[in-house]
Amino acid sequence: MREINVSEITKAIKYMCINANCCLNSDVYSALEKALKEENSEIGKNILSQLIENADLAKAKMKPICQDTGMAVIFMEIGQEVHFTGGNLTDAINEGVRQGYSEGYLRKSVVSDPLIRVNTKDNTPAIIHYDITEGDKVHIDVAPKGFGSENMSKVYMLKPSDGVEGVKNAIIDCIEKAGPNPCPPMVVGVGIGGNFEMCTKLAKKALLRPIGSKSNKEHIRKIEEEIFERANNLGIGPQGLGGNTTILGINIETYATHIAGLPLAVNISCHVTRHSQVTL
Repeated sequence: MREINVSEITKAIKYMCINANCCLNSDVYSALEKALKEENSEIGKNILSQLIENADLAKAKMKPICQDTGMAVIFMEIGQEVHFTGGNLTDAINEGVRQGYSEGYLRKSVVSDPLIRVNTKDNTPAIIHYDITEGDKVHIDVAPKGFGSENMSKVYMLKPSDGVEGVKNAIIDCIEKAGPNPCPPMVVGVGIGGNFEMCTKLAKKALLRPIGSKSNKEHIRKIEEEIFERANNLGIGPQGLGGNTTILGINIETYATHIAGLPLAVNISCHVTRHSQVTL
């Protein structure tokens, strides 16, 4: 049994909150550079150039890439041979978020009640997902998610008879209706299967996959490729001002489901698609 003091978790979360908000991930940066070369709109090219310049400045000055520094989403994969000491794990995670958003001068955007709406002033609590895995390691993903894009996401409780075409049409419908609102070019995470809540978790986790990675399931990979082409032919373009770069990538994750259902979640993300990861 390996012991990990929760203070190590707090320290890691603090660093990742700041890093994710200030340093664009290499996969996203590369996707923007590739899009700049392939964009056919002059306005689109100009916008993509500005997004790259903004990312460079943010990293150099360690300032947020975007003013909406998001609600912290944490994925914890915990080896079953790990024993945490020194306090409560959930409290330690939230303390890391608190320290990261305070010391990193990141915007605090969380309200304590969805209706009364009083700001918690430290961006807690975080959204935390726990998974138990084999071994004695702890893998952490921190994915701050802004709500300009989050608000454009959708859940579709499709019928099995809707099939593959129904799934593809629903994804395109979501992207098209999102339009300029999520600050495109977007990254699209899709979850298919499970139930109402599981498909949304799959869609969120799909955004952690590097842009340009492909599903290891051939039929899913074909859907990713088709949606990528169809979405970029919608003409929405960078920041919704036209062009052939509407999405930078689409990642689809699947899970078993009930014979009577075909749950589908589409989680829209802006071009930043912040994520930072560490293994302890």
